[in-house]
Amino acid sequence: MSNDVFENDPRAVATVAAEVKAVVEALIFASPEPITPKMLFRLLAEEPKEDVLAAVEALKADYENRPGLQLVEVAGGYQIVTRPDLHEWVRRLFHERSAQKLTVQALESLAVIAYRQPVTALEIGEIRGVNTAGVLSTLLERHLIKIVGRKNVVGRPFLYATTREFLIRFGLKDLNDLPKIEDMADALGFDPPAGLTETAPREDMLPLEEDESESEK
Repeated sequence: MSNDVFENDPRAVATVAAEVKAVVEALIFASPEPITPKMLFRLLAEEPKEDVLAAVEALKADYENRPGLQLVEVAGGYQIVTRPDLHEWVRRLFHERSAQKLTVQALESLAVIAYRQPVTALEIGEIRGVNTAGVLSTLLERHLIKIVGRKNVVGRPFLYATTREFLIRFGLKDLNDLPKIEDMADALGFDPPAGLTETAPREDMLPLEEDESESEK
């Protein structure tokens, strides 16, 4: 349809905008993980990027007034989720299997990594006061943490950090959205390790060798 037709028929413009908005909403809802603007642009390649972004903004406004759902930015993408005050009702529906839940030990270790990353296994163990080898394996298997480098000390131990899956799992836009340690521990139902405090990122990290980096993907 030509631009002249749009200019002479505002209803046509509104119809196209509504269609783009509907498609964007459907894509965000259907995506199993947060869908990024880049992915939306690729899927709606025939639409101007500004129209796609306008549709997202319109949806955000719509969902502000939804009583049960909200559109949020998580891990660099968009996702339609239930409102936090309704999570208990949603839990009743799904009855999460105990095997899918993280143990208190795993949650403690994950908290240490989240707030002190990048951090070594020894440093995690020193903060928690226990050996963490088994717990780290579990967190790696769940794709909640990853190896990001080596510490520049004797032995060059691996350094661990959180992943995009961690952001998705906990509904965080990025690491700047991390709540206070006490608030996260309270929300997840465990006591934070006594030695855990927020610190600035370290500068003594060595990059992984290329072959090791590839093996971690």
